[in-house]
Amino acid sequence: MLDCQLVLPCRDEEAALRSLLPRVPAGLEVIVVDNGSTDATAVVAAGAGARVIHEPRPGYGAAVQAGVEAATATHVAVMDGDGSFDPGDVLRLLALVRDGEADLAMGRRRGVRPPWPARLGNALVLVTLRRRTGVALADLGPLRVTRRDDLLALGIRDRGFGYPVELLDRAARAGWRIVERDVAYHPRTPGTHSKVSGSVVGTLRAGRDFLRVLATTRGATR
Repeated sequence: MLDCQLVLPCRDEEAALRSLLPRVPAGLEVIVVDNGSTDATAVVAAGAGARVIHEPRPGYGAAVQAGVEAATATHVAVMDGDGSFDPGDVLRLLALVRDGEADLAMGRRRGVRPPWPARLGNALVLVTLRRRTGVALADLGPLRVTRRDDLLALGIRDRGFGYPVELLDRAARAGWRIVERDVAYHPRTPGTHSKVSGSVVGTLRAGRDFLRVLATTRGATR
């Protein structure tokens, strides 16, 4: 077994999990966090051998936090469960952390471009983080690997879409070595729906969470 567990925060990802889970590298245990699905996400995940936990509190951050807390391995990887990423890329990022080259290794998406609202929000957040912390990044990193205990020690509080923003801000201010590597990015699996860029409401909610986190962390650094 690898000393890493893969956390997949999921809500209504039944269609994606059917093809995604069989492609997970051998030895990489999967934790699927069912975040209020109305489809067979949990059934499909369990049938494919994944460990399933249920997080009733809505929100991306709530699902990720529940998965990280449930993990027991030295390292933890977090990846969207919509089929847009290749789980094999986890191993390349894991090697960077395990070998001491990075404290946080993140996938920099290459391939299909996300919808323009997601690209715009991503760019604005990264510019703000660079000005505040001096860390230059090209992506918010929906695929990332780090040490579990170190991640929990950051004390990330956001339980919504602002989770990755707070993670990067806290990690940068803690002096973490943050490394990006290109990873393939594919169209979402048909039958799944983006919670952020798939609707105006989702985009607005994500923007609200980003702004709230940035405002909170700005006050904390003064």
